Amino acid sequence: MSTLVRKTCYIGPEMSIEQFIPEHFFIYMVKGTLNGYVGNKEYSLVAHESYLVRKNQLGRYNKPAQGEEPEKVILVFDEPFLKKFQERHEVTVEKRMTSEAAVWLRADERIPEFIHSLQPYYTGSGKIDSSFSEVKREELLLLLLQTQPELAGILFDFGVPEKINLEEFMNRHYTFNISLQQFAFLTGRSLSAFKRDFKAIFHNTPNRWLVQRRLQEAYLLIHKLRKKPAEIYIDLGFEDLSHFSFAFKKQFGLTPTELAALKKL
Repeated sequence: MSTLVRKTCYIGPEMSIEQFIPEHFFIYMVKGTLNGYVGNKEYSLVAHESYLVRKNQLGRYNKPAQGEEPEKVILVFDEPFLKKFQERHEVTVEKRMTSEAAVWLRADERIPEFIHSLQPYYTGSGKIDSSFSEVKREELLLLLLQTQPELAGILFDFGVPEKINLEEFMNRHYTFNISLQQFAFLTGRSLSAFKRDFKAIFHNTPNRWLVQRRLQEAYLLIHKLRKKPAEIYIDLGFEDLSHFSFAFKKQFGLTPTELAALKKL
């Protein structure tokens, strides 16, 4: 199997798991280890383990060292697919028993056998023949529901996030480079309600607060922990190093590189 998988094989709508997770997905580690976190918890996935990751979460994985990138297979269970599946099959939906962002799937010899069964359908570069994509996703979902019926309570919950504590959420997730609309959605608010509540709590606009909070964290990492600017700007939510340097100098009067140089004196 590992000779056919190139870094990541996606089946279903392709998406990034480094920021906002819009749909449930199944992940199976073919080779190597993947470290990161989803929601507020850290996870470490090792070879031959699989998880179901819930939608409407923020997640990020740590970039592996060059030459050590793991191989993984991801099947996305998007809402249109799940609704069609529910119409075709009699699915008993139990109350969701866990709030875990990622649910470990019990070992079952049929899961690696399923992963191996994908081999004939690869078309190259980690892609699978689209003619078989929905069939293979349905096959896997039937297997998972037979093994762990309680997963139905997660997969077939089509509700939207409930309103949560905005201050707590933002102080935990300010480093994520997502849109204000996505922040609003994840906190259970319309965009206008999000901006109104944000102003009342932080006495600032979301955009200004996010930049200032990220810059404060950057200063701490460089000044106290001696981190290199190029190592931290992406993880702090900045899109490029030049924008990070410009904003940093505007806030503190010197560039991140200049601050780092001072620490060496």
